[in-house]
Amino acid sequence: MTEPRDVKPPRFNHVALSLPAAALDEAGRKEIVEFYADCFGWEEYPTMTEDGKRLVLGARRADQFVFLIAEDEPMTSPRMDHFGMAVASMDDFDVLCDRVRSWTERDDRVDFIDKHVDDQGVVKIWSFYVRHLLPMMLEVQYFDWSPEVREFVEAEASA
Repeated sequence: MTEPRDVKPPRFNHVALSLPAAALDEAGRKEIVEFYADCFGWEEYPTMTEDGKRLVLGARRADQFVFLIAEDEPMTSPRMDHFGMAVASMDDFDVLCDRVRSWTERDDRVDFIDKHVDDQGVVKIWSFYVRHLLPMMLEVQYFDWSPEVREFVEAEASA
């Protein structure tokens, strides 16, 4: 029997969502990329793109991405089903929230739930939700840790 060894815990690296093939044609991909690039800095991986079949958006790191695939029976989900991402600062959170909010003024397909905070004492969790052209909402969060636990959380995150 082998000795147990410490293993870093796995982390999320992608989400895969299915869409109708028409949503992944040239025009559909352009609209998806335009919104998510402008609001979140996501970029298309052109080598992964297949017209009417697949679009992969890099989410600011090579190993974090949103994988969109065409299906005859594409995904549907209730409004509040979502996937999430976190930001490093309240300033970053506000910038992203403002970018999304500005899109609501020019595209009525943007489903936006404005920022709110869940105060749990040791942490205030700020969040907003958005859905645009994808079958699930995206929740953006900022964890505002209290000073007494911030150092511990930051040390854990860098490990």
